[in-house]
Amino acid sequence: MSFETLSNLVAAFFTLCIFSFLYKDNPFYQMAEQLLVGISVGYGIVYFYERIFITWFYQPIFLKHQFILIFPAMIGALYLFRFSRNLSWLSRYPIAFSMMGVGAAVPFSMHAGILVQMRQAMIPLETLNLFLILLGTIAVLLYFYFSKAHTGLYGKFVTIGKWYMMIGFGASFGLTVMARLSLLIGRVQFLVGDVLKLIK
Repeated sequence: MSFETLSNLVAAFFTLCIFSFLYKDNPFYQMAEQLLVGISVGYGIVYFYERIFITWFYQPIFLKHQFILIFPAMIGALYLFRFSRNLSWLSRYPIAFSMMGVGAAVPFSMHAGILVQMRQAMIPLETLNLFLILLGTIAVLLYFYFSKAHTGLYGKFVTIGKWYMMIGFGASFGLTVMARLSLLIGRVQFLVGDVLKLIK
């Protein structure tokens, strides 16, 4: 038996173990689930050691002698005190620093998050699509203007914004469903094609 055949059989077995949850929770599903979590944790530890610890801590400090990096490394090491009952308060300092970093980065992300959308709503209305974008932008913004009651003509207009949001959320949900279905199709193709050799 070749290594490829053996690996396909192992993968097929654990795929069926995961699918067995469709019937009910069982020991095979729990074994596959716990094995997946364990392998993921093990892979994460090795990945962190090779790509993070060696690349960003050991090599810069001990080989390139960039000793200034000791201070952020010490702050990051305070995260480990989260597992201590008496010293868990020390883990709040790196959290505070990271939140400060995120807060400082928000103004710089305005270009990608806000200014691009504003620019798209300000270009000349040459096509129907551009008009629909402008209509949806204004209607959705007015929908969240709570100082005025949603009644009369104004209420009918902001209802358009509600429909825009429902369509947007529906499209996001549909994209999520299609992503899950594509995973299912991939697993079924693997079982039928690679393992059972029923399709080429």
